[in-house]
Amino acid sequence: MRWRNTMSENDTDRTAQIRALNDRLRRETSGGRILITPGVTALGPEQVARIWETVAKFETFTEDNDPHGEHDFGAFEIDGKSFMWKIDYYDSNLEFGSEDPADPNKTTRVLTILRSEEY
Repeated sequence: MRWRNTMSENDTDRTAQIRALNDRLRRETSGGRILITPGVTALGPEQVARIWETVAKFETFTEDNDPHGEHDFGAFEIDGKSFMWKIDYYDSNLEFGSEDPADPNKTTRVLTILRSEEY
């Protein structure tokens, strides 16, 4: 029996749309909300700026950290400290998960930047 890829063209388009919206939020700070945890904020404005720049330029996506191809998670180190960022999809009231993360009219994206030990 041969394995067949069951992902349809529609699924591929949907994933590409989610990825583009996530990249836009991460790179341009547009299309969602950004949260920086107290552990990151406590490092001071210069370090926060370095961390933010690393998140915005992050391109080290692999099958392990991005299995769905949505560019919704990343991990990195700066000066021996471990950091993570993640994007979650909520409804417009931030009460429940989004019914369709590919539709920006139905989704509020939240990008959270945190120290790994805060997870």
